[in-house]
Parts: sequence; structure tokens; C-alpha cells
Amino acid sequence: MTAAIKAITEIEALRPKKEEPAREPKTRVDGKGRAYATGRRKNASARIWVKAGKGKVTINGRDVKVYFARPVLQMIVDQPFKVIARIGLYDVEGTVVGGGLSGQAGAVKHGISRALTYLEPDLRNPLKKAGLLTRDPRAVERKKYGRVKARRRFQYSKR
Repeated sequence: MTAAIKAITEIEALRPKKEEPAREPKTRVDGKGRAYATGRRKNASARIWVKAGKGKVTINGRDVKVYFARPVLQMIVDQPFKVIARIGLYDVEGTVVGGGLSGQAGAVKHGISRALTYLEPDLRNPLKKAGLLTRDPRAVERKKYGRVKARRRFQYSKR
């Protein structure tokens, strides 16, 4: 049995090996210098384009401060830039559909983070450590039969 295994390994060693092409870093940048990425959170889906600029963020044709009026949502959208310490260096344009404002802000944050890694692959490590490249899997739990909501039971009456 061992002699057969040795013979097979010798034959494999003599067989010419295919050279794998050298991998270039992933860059998804178009002719205009924009990186495109999609971000998702809950039921919201965002399509984001990031390019070098002066820090203008436009979501669905409106300024980010108008679209996301609550400061907490604006903070969520700005998170990727704060992590990499590049506030005001990139212009962001995006469209977001579905879900509520909180989910949409999370989707935009996810999309911006992914697009930044396509523009500058070196930024992947700090964004990954901050957890901005991972899609948040939490979503609303479905309603079950025999229950009022997902977990809430009907009122129990002893008598």
C-alpha cells in the first residue's frame, strides 16, 4: 500500500504544474475615477459611488444633512471616514431604497466602506477591524402562527 502511494507522489512530482496568474489587487474604479459598491442593512439597499473630492455627500439627490436629518444617522454615515481619518477628502453619491431611515443609513455606511476599499486597498485592514465591511445580519424576526407577534403570546386568562 505504501509503495503505491510513493509511486503516485513521484508521478505527481514529475507532472508539469500550471502556473497561476499573479493576482492584481481588486480595483473597481471606472473612467471617471469613481468606485462603485453596494451596501445593505435590514431591508435597505444602497448603491454608492465614491471619488476624490471635497467631502460632499449626496443621497437620492439630496444633501446628507437634509436626507438624514437626525445627527445620529449623519454620524453613522460619516463613520467610515472617521475610522480612516480622511474626513472631507471624498465625494459620495448614492441612491438608497427600502427599509427605514436607520437601515438606510447603515446601508450607506456599508456601501461607503466597501467603495473605499476598492479605491484604496490599503484601507481594508482598518475598516475591517472597525467592523464596517461586515454586513449586519440582524433583521426583523418573522411572526409565528399562534402568536400575536414574533414572540408575544396571546393574553392568558386563568378563569
